[in-house]
Amino acid sequence: MLDYFRGGANDEVTMRENRDAFERLSLRYRVLRDVSVRSLETTVLGKPVAWPVLIAPTALQRMAHPDGELATARAAEQCGTIMTVSTLATTSAEEVRAATTARLWFQLYVYQNRDATRELVARVERAGYEALVLTVDTPILGRRERDVRNRFRMPPGVVIANLIPEGQETLPQVHAGSGLAAHASHVLDPAVSWTDLAWLRSVTKLPILLKGVVRGDDAAKAVGEGVAGIIVSNHGGRQLDTSIPTITALPEVVEAVAGRTEVYVDGGIRRGTDVVKALALGARAVMLGRPILWGLAVDGQRGVEKVLELLRDEFELAMALCGSRTVSELDRDLIATT
Repeated sequence: MLDYFRGGANDEVTMRENRDAFERLSLRYRVLRDVSVRSLETTVLGKPVAWPVLIAPTALQRMAHPDGELATARAAEQCGTIMTVSTLATTSAEEVRAATTARLWFQLYVYQNRDATRELVARVERAGYEALVLTVDTPILGRRERDVRNRFRMPPGVVIANLIPEGQETLPQVHAGSGLAAHASHVLDPAVSWTDLAWLRSVTKLPILLKGVVRGDDAAKAVGEGVAGIIVSNHGGRQLDTSIPTITALPEVVEAVAGRTEVYVDGGIRRGTDVVKALALGARAVMLGRPILWGLAVDGQRGVEKVLELLRDEFELAMALCGSRTVSELDRDLIATT
């Protein structure tokens, strides 16, 4: 189970580069600025959040802790942020919604079975979720060699609670390879295209964000298709190995969007300085994935809260040391160009 959460695709080059690319960026901090009063507040999709760090969708959270997604959602509420619930959650969308007053988004794949996809979207909309996060970098599952070696499968009693409208499902048992890969080959649609985005817009009133964009031309096309936001993401290095690090891709996407929709980024964010760098390069907010799982595994809801509190404190300190009093003062001029 540990390898499932910590692993990436193939040689895990992209997973490492997501982190290393942040470390290669240097901050050109400002001095003699009055930073005695600071505010971390911002807005996301037009509504306020306490600070610009959101919880990214991560699957199978009850493998990390018995409370799984319920603990993460309650931590999001306590820390004033948004949780994105995964399609592959081990708690139903309705149960998560009932457990918290936190703002919730729902991560979605377009399945081969469009009727099942439509029904899941309707469930999420009825439950009161605020937005759909359509993952677009996974027409086929990447090769995650740790999972192949381990013949990955879920432990007894852990199920995928949102997958099909009529009930719950576990991963297939396999004699070789990954159970998740076998499952993905059965439900994911390699033919998914821009026309499916138009179809999804026709079956829901919820705003749609695209997750998995790393190119400016794709971002510009997405804006033309009416998306509410773009999440620059390479799936935590779990899909196409040697793909571009997300913080490297971010400026091109921000430039192509040109303020017409909000841009977010995930991948490799571990320190408060990383949040400063991402916002300075044009992200509206960042999304945090694996660190949430580590906190969840250690101490459930309180572990997730502790991870978020540590990052919040680091972010506030880094922002002040950059000479910035508010999130809006984190601009491109803070990033060294050489």
